[in-house]
Amino acid sequence: MAKLLERRKAIELRRQGKSYSEIKQALSVSKSSLSLWLRNIPLNEKQLSRIKDKKEKAIERFRESMRLKREKRLKNYYEAQKTKWLPISKKEEFIAGLFLYWGEGNKSSRNSISINNTDPAVIKFSLYWLTRCLGVPKEKIKVQLHLYSDMDIEEGLNFWSKELALKKYQFSKPYIKKTNKIDIDQKGFGYGTCGIMVHDTVLKENILMAMKAFSDCFGEKAAKI
Repeated sequence: MAKLLERRKAIELRRQGKSYSEIKQALSVSKSSLSLWLRNIPLNEKQLSRIKDKKEKAIERFRESMRLKREKRLKNYYEAQKTKWLPISKKEEFIAGLFLYWGEGNKSSRNSISINNTDPAVIKFSLYWLTRCLGVPKEKIKVQLHLYSDMDIEEGLNFWSKELALKKYQFSKPYIKKTNKIDIDQKGFGYGTCGIMVHDTVLKENILMAMKAFSDCFGEKAAKI
């Protein structure tokens, strides 16, 4: 909890225009921690101008230069990977979704097919997989949200309804956690956890057997290595 509070205070001070040295002095935390917490919060020119120490200002400019280089590098990687792998076939879409379900989906229930995540991109792909690859009618999809007690419930419902293009009637009553969002680390996307679900015993059994087929195949290959 102490580290979490330090992280929040460090972010607050950084957004006020404080340098790493100033924040380190105020909070007595290591620069390695600050580098992790503040790497995506650069100082603007106005904030830089208030730093009098030339060495400290040079370090801040170097840090921003390295951040921009990393962004450019990642953009180049993105374009290269996009060209290399996309577009993909429907069969490849199915396999991608199957492996996502293998890692994130509900395997224990006999008839419930569900995936929960905080990342809207993961949930949107899961919805795409269920409807396009598995042929589930979109109107049969049900949604349950796990939200925190200090969150705006209606805002959460509106966000996920818009993101997924699903009607409000498809959302069951949200599960409200007793803890507060403010009490947890600043991970996730700010709108709780979204779970999409459909009940279909035959489809669930086919998903499980498809996973088993891949498991057996790679298990045999691994044994021969």
